[in-house]
Amino acid sequence: MKSRILSLILLVACISGAMATDAHAAADKTSDGYESNKQERNFIAAGNKLYRDKRYAEAEVQYRKAIEANQASETAVFNLAASLIRQGGTNTPDAPNKTIQEAQQLLSSLSTSARDTHLAELAAYNLGNLAYNAEQYQPAIEHYKNALRRNPDNDKARQNLRLAQKKLQEQQNQDQNQDKDKDKDNEQQQDKQDQQQDKDKNENKDENQDNQNQQQPQQQQDQQQNKQQGGISDQNAEQILKAMENEEKATRARINAEKAKETKANRRQIAKPW
Repeated sequence: MKSRILSLILLVACISGAMATDAHAAADKTSDGYESNKQERNFIAAGNKLYRDKRYAEAEVQYRKAIEANQASETAVFNLAASLIRQGGTNTPDAPNKTIQEAQQLLSSLSTSARDTHLAELAAYNLGNLAYNAEQYQPAIEHYKNALRRNPDNDKARQNLRLAQKKLQEQQNQDQNQDKDKDKDNEQQQDKQDQQQDKDKNENKDENQDNQNQQQPQQQQDQQQNKQQGGISDQNAEQILKAMENEEKATRARINAEKAKETKANRRQIAKPW
């Protein structure tokens, strides 16, 4: 019987592709209880031919029909995931791809619960390739490890695991450098802000000093103008008052002298009347 599981090759950089082969015999029922049917096998065969002709959308239709004919067909599920990957392109957190996401869900189910351990290994391996292609290196590492648990002799999974680990380390180093550069930029920005604040304070201080220096000459000028406009200082006022007191005393003395002279004349007349 012809192979019912297609080759799924996902090449990015040095990533190796996966070669899947049919693990089931031609019998309608295997020892693990899996039972196929003719209709399912016909749909898978038709899908495989279309897939080899790179008519992936048409192959997808045939694989979905095979699953409708037998929902337990792990081969049809794996090949459906392969056809979706061929159509979907890439899938990243920033640009989700529903086609690739569906393929990932199908492979994830097979990697954890497939009856065929070889098929589970291939599903995990290709999940690792999908994650690697999306530069999601930590999930890729886990998928490759899962494939190696299923088959420790999978040299391609081991090789891709090393590549993913190396890429993860490079990614982490780059993130650390970016964080350092960001911290440095923040420090430089803070220094600029501090320098600007100090500059503003100094300018305000100089401006206040200039205002004070301008006010002092203005006050002195106002005082000088008041003097020129007839203002009397305390010293001048005291001199004027003393001059007025002296003048008053002189006037009083003169009056008293005149009164004394007049009194004396009157006394003389009375003493010697004619």
